[in-house]
Amino acid sequence: MARNKSNDSQHEILIVDDEASIRKTLSEILSFEGYKIAEAVDGEEGLKLFSEKTFNAVLCDIKMPKLDGIEFLEKASTIAPDVPIIMISGHGTIETAVEAVKKGAYDFISKPPDLNRLLITIRNALEKTTLVAETKVLRKKVSKVQEIVGNSAPIQKIKDTIEKVAPTEARVLVTGENGVGKELVARWIHELSNRSNSPLVEVNCAAIPTELIESELFGHEKGSFTSAIKQRIGKFEQANGGTLFLDEIGDMSLNAQAKVLRALQEGKITRVGADKDINVDVRVIAATNKDLLQEVEEKNFRLDLYHRLSVILINVPSLNERKDDIPLLVDQFLDDICKDYGIAKKGIEESALELLQQYNWTGNIRELRNVVERLVILSGKIITANDVKSYVAMN
Repeated sequence: MARNKSNDSQHEILIVDDEASIRKTLSEILSFEGYKIAEAVDGEEGLKLFSEKTFNAVLCDIKMPKLDGIEFLEKASTIAPDVPIIMISGHGTIETAVEAVKKGAYDFISKPPDLNRLLITIRNALEKTTLVAETKVLRKKVSKVQEIVGNSAPIQKIKDTIEKVAPTEARVLVTGENGVGKELVARWIHELSNRSNSPLVEVNCAAIPTELIESELFGHEKGSFTSAIKQRIGKFEQANGGTLFLDEIGDMSLNAQAKVLRALQEGKITRVGADKDINVDVRVIAATNKDLLQEVEEKNFRLDLYHRLSVILINVPSLNERKDDIPLLVDQFLDDICKDYGIAKKGIEESALELLQQYNWTGNIRELRNVVERLVILSGKIITANDVKSYVAMN
């Protein structure tokens, strides 16, 4: 048998079996494959070891004294539910295998085990464990919402409003120019809401062609139109129990607006090409850079939908209206960007900050971040006023 050199020696497997010969055989095979091994003579000793130490996988017999394999499985699953437990038994029946899997076993293997199947099962189990761990890390990174940086009066007012509004079910309309941080406001409302453990689903209405917006929002059935080769679950269904963020809602077609209005009024949606209603429990936060009341006058936006969406109005000021916050924002961006580049955080001269505060920020926060990134790349350890003059097009 060729040793699989790709196995990581940090992977440790617990073998729980009352038969010494089985433990010895499994231990020798798995040690040869590069795994670390711990052994337990029965379920009780196995559970004690499992609760005291971290294992990457477990091989567990079913028929054992003191604590049988099924009991071990139930108790171990409450201690570390992500650790795969592979049941092995010489008294295996389909009923036993089904019961083990129902109670959370990763797999069931009969004795004497087929060695190739055993090794493949262990490798697959360990890969699954690795993916679960990586997914948790990624979710943690993704779910970490960036702070709303600033101490200016307009920003403090927004923070106060978010704290009051977030725990309610009130719909919120966030307005402001492009690049001011409307999405961040929506994320914080969700983060501080009672729905924070459910999904926040985002839709950029301006980025979706008019003919596809209904399918994007409400989903469609297979064959409902030419390119509908399979069923699609829409954003409203994806956000069920959570929050739906409709960004740039001022660009939504009137036909789609009517269906969104119905969804808000009745809590129901219908997929394109279907005749069955689907109940949805969604909190909607909308955002726009347009004057929606002006859009209503010009017959581009429904007044009834505007009133449904704007229970709470939050206007995010432009960066030019909150220039006192620029030093704090620059410091935050320097911290984030330098971490991303894996370099020591760069400093910035007061005179350089003063020049940045004089700039006309037509692109708002987004433009400021791009400028700080440019300065990080092109400047020395300390960003100077000359750097700002050289690398930022001052008005």
